[in-house]
Amino acid sequence: MAPEQTPHPVETYYRELADLLDAEREPDEQFLMNLQGEESDFARFNHNQVRQAGHVRQLEVEIDLLSGQRHAAGRLNVSGDLRVDWAALNQLLHGLRETRDALGEDPYLHYNTEPCDSYKQRCGELPTPEQAIKDIAAAGEGQDLVGILASGTVFRAFANHLGQRNWHAADSFNFDWSCFGDADQAVKARYAGARWRAQELRECMQQVIKLMALMQREPRAVKPGRYRVYLSPAALYELLSVLGTDGFDLKAHRCRTSPLLKLAHGERELSPSVTLTENNQRGFAPDFTSEGFAKPEQVTLIENGAFVASLNTARSASEYRETVNAGTAHPQNLELAAGQLPQDQALNVLGTGIYIGNLWYCNYSDRMDCRITGLTRFATFWVENGNIVAPVKVMRFDDSLYRILGENLIALTRERELVMDAGSYHCRSTASARLPGAIIDDLKLTL
Repeated sequence: MAPEQTPHPVETYYRELADLLDAEREPDEQFLMNLQGEESDFARFNHNQVRQAGHVRQLEVEIDLLSGQRHAAGRLNVSGDLRVDWAALNQLLHGLRETRDALGEDPYLHYNTEPCDSYKQRCGELPTPEQAIKDIAAAGEGQDLVGILASGTVFRAFANHLGQRNWHAADSFNFDWSCFGDADQAVKARYAGARWRAQELRECMQQVIKLMALMQREPRAVKPGRYRVYLSPAALYELLSVLGTDGFDLKAHRCRTSPLLKLAHGERELSPSVTLTENNQRGFAPDFTSEGFAKPEQVTLIENGAFVASLNTARSASEYRETVNAGTAHPQNLELAAGQLPQDQALNVLGTGIYIGNLWYCNYSDRMDCRITGLTRFATFWVENGNIVAPVKVMRFDDSLYRILGENLIALTRERELVMDAGSYHCRSTASARLPGAIIDDLKLTL
């Protein structure tokens, strides 16, 4: 713990619980403890008015009790007061011991045995709920705005029987919204980060309002074919999210099911402009795994179009005798290197083609060729001579990322956008990506 900082009550609780578990463990028994939690404000908007608002404070503790290669894990939602929680936690421990002793050995059980403490407290500049709502309502005045704001602190922590202690707390906000017009006309946008700036929100909203005005024009039906397109960072995020499923997974590569297998074997290549990294130093996800391994500051996945490294989780690393470098096989702090194209010149470079603001329903159509299909969504426009002419009706695309990010990649923008995962079903996600926009030639539209 950094001595100059006053411990957060959640941190104090986590450290006291870790010490208590160590005191209560039986001889020759080991434990791994993970804590996750949040203190978040939520506000849901409809017609640019707050329809639902609230504050969530939740903590969850997961305990894995080990003896040799046998182990059993369980989790509990806790209050943050050990005097209240200990009875339930103690009952969980007894149940885990009974379960563990009845199980066979786990050949791929793998956890860190070389203690490496860490402490990260990323303090941001978050608005009060009242200020955020005021800023959003003012920026979206006159718009049919629908969206959700999540703002607050997310906690992650790890402890084990060896005395290892890892603490991570990060402030962040994510405002995910759309402005709607007639029928299915809409423009979707995000504003996310750690430092709330009302002026930045207004600038983002003004761009949305400009696009909404263009959405009022008579929509154009585009025939199936191949088109030069601009993919916004949000659209590119959808493609890379699909790629993240098994694309970098060590096990998927060894089992020969990864969609990037041909790239890894040198049979295909991407554009030299493509460098993808898992930047654990800059992202919002913790820099340690649930087994206590420290993540590298950065893992280069693809460099100058060539495959460099996979993401190795503890179990896969044990099975294939590799070094652990990730907590999950799906990137959590993904970054695509910026290009040289100024954002304000993107439409000029596009010339005549299609501006794609969003994609959805993306999935593989040919996994081993890394081919993805999906639909254009919201804010998709026909562009002529660098000027937006008309909105385009919904289209289906079907093309390989070996082409999209390979020989057909014309340029990447110099500016990049932070895209945070808006997931909050169980708790707020810590996954994010920092991505440029991209000019792509010859994208295949099928319907």
